[in-house]
Amino acid sequence: MVVYTSRTRTDASPKRAAESHAEFLQRIAGPFWDQVRDAINKWSSHFPFHAQPGLRSRLLDGNSDANVYSALWEIYLHEMLLGSGCTVEIEHQIGTRGKNPDFLVTRNGEQFVVEAIWTAQRLGDAVSDSLPPQLADAIDTVPSPNFFVACELVRAGSATPPQKRLKAELTRWLASLDPDQAIASYEQKAPLPRYTWQEAGWCLTFEAIPRSPGRRGDPTSRTIGIYPAISFDDESNRVFDAVKRKGGKYGDLELPFIVAVGNAAVFPIDENTETALFGSSVEYAHGSTPAFGRVSDGYWTATRDHPHSRVSGVLIVDNPAPWTWARRSPVLWRSPHPRSLPAPVLATWETAQLVKAQVERRPASSPIHTALGLSEHWPVGDAFPKVNGAAKQTETARRGGHLFGR
Repeated sequence: MVVYTSRTRTDASPKRAAESHAEFLQRIAGPFWDQVRDAINKWSSHFPFHAQPGLRSRLLDGNSDANVYSALWEIYLHEMLLGSGCTVEIEHQIGTRGKNPDFLVTRNGEQFVVEAIWTAQRLGDAVSDSLPPQLADAIDTVPSPNFFVACELVRAGSATPPQKRLKAELTRWLASLDPDQAIASYEQKAPLPRYTWQEAGWCLTFEAIPRSPGRRGDPTSRTIGIYPAISFDDESNRVFDAVKRKGGKYGDLELPFIVAVGNAAVFPIDENTETALFGSSVEYAHGSTPAFGRVSDGYWTATRDHPHSRVSGVLIVDNPAPWTWARRSPVLWRSPHPRSLPAPVLATWETAQLVKAQVERRPASSPIHTALGLSEHWPVGDAFPKVNGAAKQTETARRGGHLFGR
């Protein structure tokens, strides 16, 4: 199956705020991204023929980034299982509820079920000051070879802001500043240069951050360097909800059942996963020696009911993306529930299990890239090559994003 056709691509600029991830992968030029597209084409073709059209449709869905992310997560899991010596059946009807989990896996004569779910960290409900994508893209095109800008949306107008005048005024202000003078003043405890723009009900504030001398001079580099501080949803709750959503979906499977979570988080923390699955860790006095325990608020510790024992393990990869596929080992969090069927462990999986209220980790015996048929440092090269001696900022460094940056 061909997802991305072979054609001449010339636009090598990083992803734009108003651009969907499907559009970005179709558009982005360069050898780095050719490797990514080739792998997606190859791995998608390993799915059964009847499943390929739906998979292709999701990968090319310009209206839903979530569809793209979840499809990429599934082709990664499918390829990893195949490369680990497993045979994989897609959406085989199994369980007492007559539904079809993603993968029925056979390995060395034994079977287990893998259900995939991709989940993303979201902005907190109280956050309302994010820039509209079209406005962010307009500001990013303002030539600023000597400064980054920190931008904050103070007030949004009811109509589209006059971008042409905003860009003109911002260009004049940045051109009037001296980066060396700004650095010297800042070292003397003076604030960085600031500018407020107001028009048509909109109010934005900008702070000019001098680029280091070695990073100046590239007129094509992005202008926005820092976005407003934002809050995110609780990672442990999100992982808990994802596993709970899938864990009871198929009824009794009578096979080991693994929920595979693609955990897209700005700052993923293992302790949050521990809390989600095993409960919050607490320290209490036990004679003269401190002891540790777990609160009954984790997926496997919150209840003694049978449904939570159906999940044998939770397989997690933090921020799965093509540029991390070859480097980030999946971690299998094993169920401590006495009724759970033992989860199989593949050679490329790290494991985490609860032992007397403490989490014990064991490394994988083989690197993940061996199961995927990739080199250790794949994809090779620079995602966004240097231009005029100044490195382009990637989406991850600039926005704290989890995908389409390195």
